[in-house]
Formats: sequence, C-alpha cells, structure tokens
Amino acid sequence: MQHVLNQLNRLGLLDEQAAADAAQLIDKGEPLEHAVLSVNGLTEDRLLPVLAREFGVELLDLEGVVPPRELLERLPANVLSRRKLLPIDERDGRLRVATSSLFDSTGIDELRVATGLDIEPVLALSGQIEEALSKHLGVGAATMQSLVQTGGITVVDDDEDSIDLTDDAEDASIIQFVNQVLVEAIERRATDVHFEPFEDRLSVRYRVDGVLQEATLPAEVRRFQAAIVSRLKILSHLDIAEKRLPQDGRIKLMVGGREVDVRVSVIPMLYGEAVVLRLLDRSSTLVGLEGLGWNGDDLKRYNKVLSLPHGIVLVTGPTGSGKTTTLYASLAQINDVERKIITIEDPIEYQLEGVNQIQVDTKTGLTFAKGLRAILRHDPDVVLIGEIRDRETAEIAVQASLTGHLVFSTLHTNDAPGAITRLIDMGVEPFLVASSLETVVAQRLVRLICPDCKEAIPIQDAARIRSEFGSDLPDALYHGKGCSSCGGTGYRGRRGIFEQMPITDELRAHVTENASTRAIRKTAVGQGMKSLREDGWRLIQQGLTTVEEVLRVTKDERASAAGGSAVSGLAEDNR
Repeated sequence: MQHVLNQLNRLGLLDEQAAADAAQLIDKGEPLEHAVLSVNGLTEDRLLPVLAREFGVELLDLEGVVPPRELLERLPANVLSRRKLLPIDERDGRLRVATSSLFDSTGIDELRVATGLDIEPVLALSGQIEEALSKHLGVGAATMQSLVQTGGITVVDDDEDSIDLTDDAEDASIIQFVNQVLVEAIERRATDVHFEPFEDRLSVRYRVDGVLQEATLPAEVRRFQAAIVSRLKILSHLDIAEKRLPQDGRIKLMVGGREVDVRVSVIPMLYGEAVVLRLLDRSSTLVGLEGLGWNGDDLKRYNKVLSLPHGIVLVTGPTGSGKTTTLYASLAQINDVERKIITIEDPIEYQLEGVNQIQVDTKTGLTFAKGLRAILRHDPDVVLIGEIRDRETAEIAVQASLTGHLVFSTLHTNDAPGAITRLIDMGVEPFLVASSLETVVAQRLVRLICPDCKEAIPIQDAARIRSEFGSDLPDALYHGKGCSSCGGTGYRGRRGIFEQMPITDELRAHVTENASTRAIRKTAVGQGMKSLREDGWRLIQQGLTTVEEVLRVTKDERASAAGGSAVSGLAEDNR
C-alpha cells in the first residue's frame, strides 16, 4: 500500500502529512480508498484512475451500462446494495463487478460465497454505482429481499372488518421501503408519487417536471402492497381498517433539513387501494414574477394591473400549471405595510410574511364561500381565493371587487377567453363579470432543455421542423440527448408560458352582450394578445425548450378559430 501512497504523493495528490495520516488509518484496517479520501480533499475521480493504473484494473464509465436482467435476478440484492457492488457481466465463470473500493474485499468475498463464481473487480465512481443500482435493482430491492427471506408480512384478507394491519405496517422493513421511496421522490424533484395496484404488480410512478416516470421496483413488492398502503395511512393518520371508502390525509416530513408537506389521497381500486402523494416543499424559495418566464411587455401590462385599487385578476390553466405560484409572486410584489392581504386556500402552499392566510377545512364547514364572507369583515385591501369552484364563491368574489377590493383567484379553463364564459356559466351575470374583471392570464409550464446534455438538432431535421411550423422558429434548434442529471429525459426544470388578456372597453362590451369565446378571442388577438403557443415559440427562439414540448402543452388557437382541428391536444393534467 505504501507504494500507492508514494505514487499519490509524487503526483501531487497527497502531501507527506496526508500520506502519513492515511498510512495510519490503513494500519488500523481502513481500506486504502476510504483512508485516502478522508485525510484531505482528494476526490474519487482523481484517485480511481491512479489505482486502476497501479494495479492493472479496468476503470469503467457506467453511463449507458445495463447489467443483464437475468444476472441481477440471480445475485443477492441485499449484498449488492449494502456493499455498493454492480454486476457488469459474466464471462467463462468469472463475474465482473464494479466497485469503488478495490481494497475493501468484504463485499467481494460475500458475493463470491453467495454465487460460487470467481469475481473480477473493476473500478467505477461510487455515485454512478449507486445510481445504477437504484435504476436497475429498483427502489428498496434489498429491503424487499430481506422480507421475502424472513417470510415477510402476512396480511389476512378474509374478513375485512377484522383486519388490523398496524403491527404489519410498523415492521421495520416496510417503514424503510416507504422511506426510500419518499427520499428518492424528493431527490428526483417529484411533485407527486403514485402507488397503483394492478393484478400482478404494484406500480410506483413519480411526476417530475409535469411528466410521470415509472420507478424501478423489485417484483416482490406486490406481495407487500397492503402493508405499504397501511404504513402510508398510519403516517397520514387515516383509518387503516377502512378499505372501501376514499380517504384524505397529510404527512409532514423533514428530509435533509427540508420541510416537506405531503397530501395523501387513498382510493379503493379493482386490485387494492391506490395512493397518491402530493409533495409540497416548504423550504423552496418563492420565485418573483421576473423569474417565472414572462415576456417583458406582458410583465409590464401585468404590473399595471397589480397597481389597481380593485377588480378581479384571474389565472387559469389545468392542475399543476403554476397558477398558485404566479398568484403568490403577485402578492409578494404588492405586499407592504399599507395593504392588508388575506388569503383563503386549499392547501396553503407557501407561507408569506405579513399576509393573513386561511386554510379551507371542509370537515368543520370552512369552505371558500364561508371563509370569503368572513374575510370581507376584516377590512382587507387584497383578497386571494385559492380557486373559484362554484357560483356562490364567484358571486362573492365579484361583489368584493365591486366594493373596493383587489381579488386574485384561479379557474380551470383551457385559455384566457374561456374564463369569461366559465364565470357566466356558473351563474354570474354578464354585466357583473364585465364590470369587475380586469385581466385574465392563462398559463402552462414547459420543460427546459437540460443544460448538461443540450445539443443542436441536425441541420436537416431543424429545416424540416421549420418548414412545418413556419418562420417563427429560429435557424438553430436544440434538444437534450439525456444524461444522469435529467434522468435520461433531456429536460430539467420548467418555465411558464403565458396568454394575457387585459379586459378593455371593447371586450367589456362583448362580455355584456354574452358573446362567444371565439368572438372574445378574435377581439383580444386583434388588440395584441399572444396565444400560449406563440409565447412558447419565444422560449424556443431563446434555445430554452423544444418544439415537441410546446406542442405537448398547447393547441393551435388559429386552427381552432378557423374551425379546424388543433395541431396538438392540450395536456389537461400538465402537472
């Protein structure tokens, strides 16, 4: 070992004192890699090439390496996970295994005993090994294997009224598995986790940047579905014996110093109970309006609306399109000591200093409408209603705006003109809508190209795309080829695109006449309103996203207005 330390010293990777300290740790039984990495700031990517060269061991880049599935199924997952060993392939009775610790022979010996094969170690970065194990073995593979080996958890399902799964769900292995799923979801930046039971498997999917991604799970996980659901119910204070009715609950987590609020929904399905977790990161910082992705001219127009003394500001779009974030950023901009701001929400997603926030609680009868009536008796200047869901709430919001309050709220409509007809369909008189509404903003979130794997699209492909969609697109188009930073998707992060419709006198006349959505859109476009797709082209011109992504979340309003079919359907659940 000393000659390796001397070589690291000659290469300038270890000074003499660090080499001496590492030698002492090695004498005490510490593997060489651990000893060297612990005595100074040397990193694996600088150390492993030296070790590979000195000992004639292959150094592998695991990017794109896929171990054979049949090989993984033969090997003990708990040994692979615990010792951080990744099998590469088997040749002539020799098993090649990637490790980041060449001198920690314990794991290699365990694998040799378990398989009866000769082991040929190769070196790879520990981060790549952990990522590959998670990807190819599945979340909690070692935990599932230990449950299978010990007989696991027995779930009695003959008499549903007498089931008590508390003891089963509190089993340490199930707790560990659920924790691993939640930690991985947060590390992937997921906003939702879906546990979905099917006839022969349990599916776990994460919604990342608005798109669902399936988690790799060991096949054995289906056997423990009831105990996993029970554990989630216990965490969210739900009735674990009730399996026939939907239930809703909440969990508060601390993960790596970050506070995460989890909304839990449990619904009985054909093959068991499905659970959806909505993850709200309390520690995430609120983005200002400038950081949401607004066009400069649209932002100026919107800021003028924020300075108005009264009226209604509506933000529309499907679930998870960023509406609430836009409203919070709006409140943060006008929040000062001269204004009293009160919100009523379900749930409270951000906590704003100096803003009075009310949580809807249907169990106690605190609905949007009842809370809104009470709010108006507290002399607010600005009111935020989480969502206008019914006629009663809509009418109170209109009355509040007409009595001198600036009201912010959201609606679930596909575009900005559709918000007007939605309010009228709810039963609000057209003349009240016309006199109270100040602006409507429709928005979507588009995924951004991953900066780590961004590359230009071949010239011929870019030319073909431009010929299809016209001169609005730039000469150079980009996409992400997929890497470990983006989970192979080519996208990382999201930004908003907006369709802003200020309510002018001409539009107010249309509303009073109960004009169609198409007529309102035609007038708004004539006054300079850009559609969601047109705003999406702006991000393509800036090289931030792709044509496919803009098409995924928008439709061709020009084709619709002309009576044609949309080029691309709206993703109603663009989370």
